[in-house]
Amino acid sequence: MAAKAGDNPDSLMTLATVFCLRNLRKTMCYQGFRNKLCLRSDIFLPSEICDKLVNTYMELVHTDSNFEPEESFFQLFSDPRSTRLTRVQLREDFVRDRDLEAIRKQDLIELHLTYCNSLSSRSLKTLTCFRETLVSLCLFGCTHIFYRKGGAPLACNEDTEDEEEESPASRQMLETDFNFQGFNRLRLLNLGGLPDEVDAETLLKPLKSLTSLDLSNVQLLGTAFLTQWKDRLASLVLYNVDLSEELVNTVVEIVNLRHLDISRESRRTSKFKMTRKILTAIVQRLVNLVSLDISGHVMLDNCTVPHFEEAMGRPRWSAMLTYHVSTVAHNGQTNHWVTGSKNEDQVLNAIEAYTEFRPELAHRAINQLFDIARIQHCSQLLRALQLVIAALKCHKYDKSVQVTGSAALFYLTNTEYRSDQSVRLRREVIQVVLNGMEQYQEVTVQRNCCLTLCNFSIPEELEFQYSRVNQLLLKILEPARQDESIQRIAVHLCNALVCQVDNHHKEAVGKMGFVKTMLNLIQKKLQDRMCDQVMEFSWSALWNITDETPDNCQMFLNCRGMSLFLECLQEFPDKQELHRNMLGLLGNVAEVKVLRPQLLTPQFISVFSNLLDSKADGIEVSYNACGVLSHIMFDGPDVWSMEEPRRDTVMDKMWDAIQSWDVSSRRNINYRSFEPILRLLPQSISPVSQHWATWALYNLVSVYPLKYCPLLIKEGGISLLEKVLELESSQPETKDMASKVMEQCENFKEHPMETNHGQEVNYGQRG
Repeated sequence: MAAKAGDNPDSLMTLATVFCLRNLRKTMCYQGFRNKLCLRSDIFLPSEICDKLVNTYMELVHTDSNFEPEESFFQLFSDPRSTRLTRVQLREDFVRDRDLEAIRKQDLIELHLTYCNSLSSRSLKTLTCFRETLVSLCLFGCTHIFYRKGGAPLACNEDTEDEEEESPASRQMLETDFNFQGFNRLRLLNLGGLPDEVDAETLLKPLKSLTSLDLSNVQLLGTAFLTQWKDRLASLVLYNVDLSEELVNTVVEIVNLRHLDISRESRRTSKFKMTRKILTAIVQRLVNLVSLDISGHVMLDNCTVPHFEEAMGRPRWSAMLTYHVSTVAHNGQTNHWVTGSKNEDQVLNAIEAYTEFRPELAHRAINQLFDIARIQHCSQLLRALQLVIAALKCHKYDKSVQVTGSAALFYLTNTEYRSDQSVRLRREVIQVVLNGMEQYQEVTVQRNCCLTLCNFSIPEELEFQYSRVNQLLLKILEPARQDESIQRIAVHLCNALVCQVDNHHKEAVGKMGFVKTMLNLIQKKLQDRMCDQVMEFSWSALWNITDETPDNCQMFLNCRGMSLFLECLQEFPDKQELHRNMLGLLGNVAEVKVLRPQLLTPQFISVFSNLLDSKADGIEVSYNACGVLSHIMFDGPDVWSMEEPRRDTVMDKMWDAIQSWDVSSRRNINYRSFEPILRLLPQSISPVSQHWATWALYNLVSVYPLKYCPLLIKEGGISLLEKVLELESSQPETKDMASKVMEQCENFKEHPMETNHGQEVNYGQRG
């Protein structure tokens, strides 16, 4: 069998790393003074393991809500005699000055800090600790690192305590004492987003050996300083930098450039016009170029592929295309790739190229992928899913990426693509969807995420995140006024999640407030006098979550559930589906002996008795009403304290109702266990309850033998039916029906395949 998309297992190294990080105190660490996490004295870790631990830790912090960050985690790597760090990637506001200070004694070769806006100029001082070893440094989006906190002087004390938590707005004093003096080994530098107040030329002047420089979104006061690397620089990124003739003239002097990016986010914000003359100068002067990005510029003088080929004189690019997303041509050896919006390849290339540092362009490309998956067909499913997942993880705080990414996931996980996806890949999708639901209480993101979850088998595929997904859905349903479509989808998901799951799951969800949330929705619909899918799904969900779960049944009664039941009956007398769901729920309540006295009132008994005559939904409403009464009758005449209605009168109506049902009726119900029915069999205190139970068994084993004959045999039903035959109190019609049940099961054991009729039923709920 061919492997499915995304089916490759994690490496042992990855599995061990994640396990250690989730169990630090049981593996590498112990609880020290003041509960501080300390590395065990017999632990010595090489750089390969330490790098993996730190980088995986950051990924878990940002993508797994169940992962608990450790306040002193980075202190574990403070001593290079026991731990070695060389390549570290940190991102977002989670990273603090104290975290970098904790690892200042390490000989870092690579340090990538991305959008770390909690860092202040204290971390600039820490950077100098790495100046003798650092080869690659990224400070992309770390705008506050160039400002002192609250105007404090630049200082780094080894005994510094945790800094005060200040908002970025308080960091307004520019740090002027830092430059890159002494960073002699530095080759790759990314200063994307450098604040306008910082003079890039002064900052960079000490660096003599750069080979790669990224100045995205940086305001350059002058450009001549770039020529100090004209013989060394191989990569120059000037994305969203205002182009001028002076800057272009400077760039073409950097003759060893292999990669040049002078693109813009939008052509509408630029006064610069890209002419054929300028492009010709670039490609003719920069003879080593293999990659060029000029997207977002207004193109003049028919800047087309033939003109490029004419200007270049020899085929260094095999393609050069311009689209509103981006334009990149790359020729390493014999392969090339182009980003754009013309086809799936270009769109996926754009997502891959721009996700990390240009979410605005990644957003546009994902939007193009959305159209491909929705209207056409995505032929590179694995790559598409992995790129969208990576974008959503990388930019979980970016609303535009979350909106387009969650929309794309909906189409990439639908039925058309499902058979090609592995369990692991689909779990990754679920995780990233839940991250989006957690981060954004915004209508579009919530709707997209909920719709995407509907593409999965519920509850099976969501069970590994069962508690989390239920909590998120209940949070969505909390507001009194919620978007109608989101409310409908969320209630549907809630209902599906509590159908056919173990009781401990139902109990846990009940404790989250599930019962109260559903009843609040019902109350709201009653106020609006509206019986729609939300109303019906809410009652169905209550039916499911109370199945063999006494605590949830108790919650239903405590939260005015019976009052809402009566109000719904009165307000919507002709809603058959609603009546079926409500009576199914009350059947679950009636199965709990200690709760039955709360149902034994003249008002409730009269209602149940009247519903015995209902023809709604076939026999379902009448059947469920009779089930409720059967359990109440099972407690005997001693508990029947009311004068009206009389017990004998109600029992007579029950007999009449049962005899009116067609025993071959196909059912909209699904029993996971017969235990509540079987307990009504060997008794003489309520023959009508015994008859209802026997009728129910005969109907189910005769119409759906493949499902219910094995269940009845497994749960010891045959011996209980034999006792029914032995009891003198059992009515003749009950004994006759009990014999038929036993005969049906016997035939099934002898010829199981021959009784497989009517098995195509789509079983409904039974709580």
